Amino acid sequence: MQLQQVPMSLMGQRSESEVMTAMGYENMVGNDKDRFTMTELAALRNDLLQGGMVDSYEAAELLRVFLMGRGYGVSPTAALDAAGRVEMAGCAIPVLQYELENLAMVM
Repeated sequence: MQLQQVPMSLMGQRSESEVMTAMGYENMVGNDKDRFTMTELAALRNDLLQGGMVDSYEAAELLRVFLMGRGYGVSPTAALDAAGRVEMAGCAIPVLQYELENLAMVM
C-alpha cells in the first residue's frame, strides 16, 4: 500500500519570509543557543512595552544595554534593525528571543 501525500496548505507556495512570519519564530527558537531565561525576556519585553517603543533608537539602546549587561557585544546598527523587527512583531517573546540570540556577540 502506498501512502498518498496530502498538501499541508491550500495557499500554494510561500516565500521564506512569509513562512518565518507564519511560524511565529517558534521553530527557530528553543535550540541549544538559548541564552536567556523566560523571566529575563519577560522583564525586557515589559520594559520595551512600558517605554511604548515609540522610538526605535531607544528600543535598540535597551536591547544593547540588556545584552552588554550579560557580557555580550552588540553592533548598534544590528540592534536598530532588530528593534524594528521586534516592534513589527508586537514585541512577541519568541521574536525577541530570536533577535537577541542573533544579536549577541561573545566578547
